[in-house]
Amino acid sequence: MSLNFSMPDWAVQQIAAEPSHFPDLSSRMELVIGYARRNFRHATGGPFAAGVFEKESGRLVAIGLNRVVPCHASIAHAEMIAISLAQQTLGTYDLGGADLPEHQLVVNGRPCAMCFGAIPWSGIRSVAIAASGEQIESITGFDEGPIHPHWQHELRRRGIEVIEEVMADKACQMFRDFVAAGGEIYNGRRDAPAT
Repeated sequence: MSLNFSMPDWAVQQIAAEPSHFPDLSSRMELVIGYARRNFRHATGGPFAAGVFEKESGRLVAIGLNRVVPCHASIAHAEMIAISLAQQTLGTYDLGGADLPEHQLVVNGRPCAMCFGAIPWSGIRSVAIAASGEQIESITGFDEGPIHPHWQHELRRRGIEVIEEVMADKACQMFRDFVAAGGEIYNGRRDAPAT
């Protein structure tokens, strides 16, 4: 038995052509939003992407795309793919290890309940977010799950920096474009409204 989440060919080729470093947060978020947009336009997954970067140097460690539908796996969210690829690239489950630089997760939308849980376990030291969970849900209809109401505090008290609303308008427009293009909303329980 094995488990394999593959990145689409177009993304593998594009990532190989990217610069090695993205020195500021705007360039990192621009990259992530661009991959999210291309992912749904290529019909290779949902409108979500994430990147793991060395926080200070801006070195790109990994890009992850949402691959839920093509990989038939509800856990194949962009954050989970990006974190896992970064861990495999660096040969460690702990991206916050003492011998490593601090790593930053950059996402085009607030992590869902599952991905939120993965952040502290991964060793990520900083999270930069574009659109809020409420914006994602109201624009698209995705169910982001029951996240702790004080999630920012929960991350910060574990020493994880939280930066919100980085290019949120651009991310929200990308989500509107996804809806206008007829993108699939793949909530596990389509008939059960989020409460």
